[in-house]
Amino acid sequence: IETLIKNRLHAAPQFIDRLELEAILEGHNGCVNCIEWSETGQLLASVSDDQHLMIWDPFKHRRLVDVSTPHHNNIFSVKFLPQSQDSKLATGAGDTNVYIFDINKTTEPIWSCHCHRSRIKRLTTAPENPHMLWSSAEDGTQISRDTEVKCVAINPRRPELLAVGCNDPYARIYDRRKLSLRNTVREEDLENTRTIESDEENIPKNCVTYFCPGHFKKHLQSGTKNLHKAITYLAFSPNGTELLVNMGTEQIYLYDVIDAKEPVFFELPAYNQQRNETATKRKNEKYLQAITQFTAAIELMGDQSILYLNRATAYMRRNWSGDVYAALRDCKRALELDPQYVKAHFRLARALLELGYTADDSGVKMLMKDITSAMESEKTDSTDRIMLKLTEKEIALRSEAKDYKEWFVGHCNTTTDIKEANFFGSDGKYIVAGSDDGHFFIWERPSNMITSIYKADMTIVNCVQPHPFICLMATSGLDNEIRLWSPQAEDDSLAKYRVHYFDNAVSSNQTRMQTETFETYPICRAS
Repeated sequence: IETLIKNRLHAAPQFIDRLELEAILEGHNGCVNCIEWSETGQLLASVSDDQHLMIWDPFKHRRLVDVSTPHHNNIFSVKFLPQSQDSKLATGAGDTNVYIFDINKTTEPIWSCHCHRSRIKRLTTAPENPHMLWSSAEDGTQISRDTEVKCVAINPRRPELLAVGCNDPYARIYDRRKLSLRNTVREEDLENTRTIESDEENIPKNCVTYFCPGHFKKHLQSGTKNLHKAITYLAFSPNGTELLVNMGTEQIYLYDVIDAKEPVFFELPAYNQQRNETATKRKNEKYLQAITQFTAAIELMGDQSILYLNRATAYMRRNWSGDVYAALRDCKRALELDPQYVKAHFRLARALLELGYTADDSGVKMLMKDITSAMESEKTDSTDRIMLKLTEKEIALRSEAKDYKEWFVGHCNTTTDIKEANFFGSDGKYIVAGSDDGHFFIWERPSNMITSIYKADMTIVNCVQPHPFICLMATSGLDNEIRLWSPQAEDDSLAKYRVHYFDNAVSSNQTRMQTETFETYPICRAS
C-alpha cells in the first residue's frame, strides 16, 4: 500500500498544477550539460563545460563536492554507478575519455578509458550490474559503422535490451545477448577511421529492431542521410514497455516496445489532382486549439469517426512537421470505425498525395522534378546530404521499422544535440522535455496535450530530470545554474515562470523547426 501511495503521489495532477521554481543552484562556470539523480534520490550530480563534476544536496540547496576532473573538453554526461551507495560516478566528455570517481575516497579518477575517437555524448548503466558501463560517442564504434552514436539507454526491466540513437531518425533496440563483441580497438587504428568497422556478423538481424515515424520511412530507406534529423535523447519508460525518443528538428515520439506498431501505408490508384482547389484557410484559424479540443472530445466521448476526421482535417491545415502523417493515422482510425465514411476516404487520399505515397500521380511527379532541380543546385554543399552505401541487411531493417504509438508536439529542438525528453511519474503518465526557447514542457498522457510550460533558462533548456521518487524536477541548459522545481503554495506572485498562453509559444517553435537546422542556427551546438 505504501508503494502504491508513493507512486500515485510521485506526479499527481494536483502537484503538477502547482509546480513552481523552488531554488537555483549556483557553482558552475559554464553550460550545465547533464544532471543526474542518485539511486536514492538524496544527491544530484552535474557536469559542465567548465570540466567540473559537482554533487549537490537538493533539499538543503547546497554543493557538497566539487571535482576538477582531468577532462580537457566539455563534459557531456554523468552517471551514478548502481549499487555503489551513491559514491561512484562516471563522466564522459568531448575529449573522448571516460573517468570513474569514488567521491567518498578521492577526487582523482579510480578508473579511466581512452577507447573512443570522437566526443562521448551519453553514458548509461544497468541496475543489476554495477560493473558494467556503456558509452556512446560520435565515432560510431560502439554499434554500427559510419553512424554517429548520439545516445544510449538500457531497459530498466529487461537490461538485455539496449536502445541506441544516432544521426538519423531510426531508434534501434538491440538484444545484447545475441551480439558478439569485437576486440578492444588498437591504438594504431585510431589514426584511420576506416579500419574500425563493425562486421555485419557481429549484428545478427534477429537481434535488433528499428523504430521510425512512418512519414520518414519512405524517403530514408534509399540511404539518403539527412543530417538535419538526429536523435538527441532516448529513454525507456519505468516499466520498460515503451521507448521515448527526442528527435532533432522534429517532435518527440513514443514507441511501444512490446506491441510495436506497423506503419500506416496505403496503395491507391493514381488520380489527377484538381487544379482548382477551393479550400482556403482563414488567417485567424486556431488549429492548435481545434486539435486540443478534438483530442479532449475523443477522450470524453470515446471513439467516433467524425472526431478523428475533424482532427485529421485540423492536422492537415496546420501542416507542421509530422502533421500530415498524423492525419493519415486519424483517417485510418475513422475508416476502421466507419468503412463507408466517404469524407474520410477523400481526406485519406489527400494525405497520401501530400506524403507522396501515390508515386505515379502527375502532381507528385512535378513535385519530384522540382525537388530534383533544387538538389542539383545544391550539389556543392556536401555536408547537407550524404549518400550512404547501405547493405542489404540495413535496407531490410529500415524497411521493417516500427511506427510510433504516440507523439508530443510543442517544443523546439534545433540548436543542441543533447536535448533530453523523459518520463515523469512512476507510471510514466507525464512527458517532460526542454526547448530552444528557454522553456521546458510537460505533456499529459494519454491525451498528449500540453499541461504546463515554464521559463527555465535565458536561452535553451537541454536537461529535464525528474526525481526518481517525489515530485521534484531539476533543469539546466546554457545558463550556468541548475534550477529545482516542486509544488508550491497557491500564490500568483510565485507563478512568474509559468507560461499561461500556449498557442504563441508552440506556433513559434514549430515555425522555427521548419526553417532552422542544426547547421544554420547561429549558436553552436554543445561542443
